[in-house]
Amino acid sequence: MTDLALMPAAELLRCYRRHTVSPREVADAVLRRIAAFDGAVNAFTLVDEAAVTRAAAESESRWMKAAPAGLVDGVPATIKDLVLTAGWPTLRGSLTVARDQPWAEDAPATAKLRAHGAVLLGKTTTPEFGWKAVTDSPLTGITRNPWNTRMTPGGSSGGAAVAAALGMGALHIGTDGGGSVRIPGAFTGVFGLKPSFGRVAAYPVSPMGTLSHVGPLTRTVEDAALMLTVIAEPDARDWYQLPYDRRDYRVGLEDGVRGLKIAFSPDLGHVPVDAEIAALVADAAAVLADLGATVERADPGFASPAAIFRTLWYAGAAQVGRSLSREQRALLDPGLAQVMAEGDTITAADYLQATTERAALGIRMKQFHQRYDLLVLPSMPIAAFPAGQEVPDPYNQTRWMEYAGFTYPFNLTQQPAATVPCGLTAAGLPAGLQIVGPMHRDDLVLRAARAFETARPFALPPSPPPA
Repeated sequence: MTDLALMPAAELLRCYRRHTVSPREVADAVLRRIAAFDGAVNAFTLVDEAAVTRAAAESESRWMKAAPAGLVDGVPATIKDLVLTAGWPTLRGSLTVARDQPWAEDAPATAKLRAHGAVLLGKTTTPEFGWKAVTDSPLTGITRNPWNTRMTPGGSSGGAAVAAALGMGALHIGTDGGGSVRIPGAFTGVFGLKPSFGRVAAYPVSPMGTLSHVGPLTRTVEDAALMLTVIAEPDARDWYQLPYDRRDYRVGLEDGVRGLKIAFSPDLGHVPVDAEIAALVADAAAVLADLGATVERADPGFASPAAIFRTLWYAGAAQVGRSLSREQRALLDPGLAQVMAEGDTITAADYLQATTERAALGIRMKQFHQRYDLLVLPSMPIAAFPAGQEVPDPYNQTRWMEYAGFTYPFNLTQQPAATVPCGLTAAGLPAGLQIVGPMHRDDLVLRAARAFETARPFALPPSPPPA
């Protein structure tokens, strides 16, 4: 018998409509999986069983009256612990955030899910203030990869990705300021989308400013398209949000890639890639060609933008630090404290120069997409590495940007970018294919991802998670 907790949101909704499955049954199944598995992976900072039971019962009553509240009524969902959720503390993985606050406001993405009837399960783990690409924090400790709990799931939306992979909810809110949806998506074998900047409203404003995006992590592309349809609804608290186009991202999802012109860049021209990952990604690109796309080897032709990104990112981290007292700073993750200190040395001239160089990068990618509909490349150059360390090679690497060179360029350019699972290494760890689209063509990225998923269905990790 299929575990109800593993059913995609789209299938759950069909079952609710036919009255063959109830939201309460699904909520109970998800809570059982959380109780069984979260002790091994530490994906949640909070699970509110009473609220889950109450919300599921209310959803069931609406479905019995054939009057669902919205597009995801009764679907279990989680919220990353950087994203405000009324009634629950949002502690941002930090000992510096006071738990005793009103917590009376939903962030836009939370509000949209709630308005559409989602059953909110709880908050998922993040590194402190989302500062790095693995998930451990002074507040919650280490979050672990469901494919091998000795390994990291990546970050900073690591808890959300782990919850998605293990069926601890169907829909998961992540944030991505440099890869924080795509990195854990790649490391845990789930689908993650960083939408075009401004597609999903964000509030409060991220300290990382226009680098930061809000997006879904799910087990299927269709569920992400459904979720994006919900969370892309307008919210006046974000003055950057794009004009609302009322698009249902499920429409056209099955149109395939035939006739598209796709650039395949194995290494962006400058990123070292593990040979096993390179082979899996090359095979994935060939699948798109088999599906009717014209796939050509082509690099966008830009040098590493690490210095640009580091200036903007570290300046944002420093802004967080300025709001903290000396006593609070002593409680920080030491790596974050170091980044804040380095950020304090960045001048206004440095920041403006980085902004100018960022604009040039964005123009280059806009011109590149005049020739190519999509760009495909690895999501990550490596598979997951041991949990509890910031970088895979502590002797030769210092910060996470040094091994995540495929993700943060597209935060700088603000384009839509997704990771799709594209196979397992010999050690049984997932690899990810990244699909990058022109600005505002989230629909095209989703369409290509769905075509790949249809040809190569995504695998789920073992249950229970192996040690």
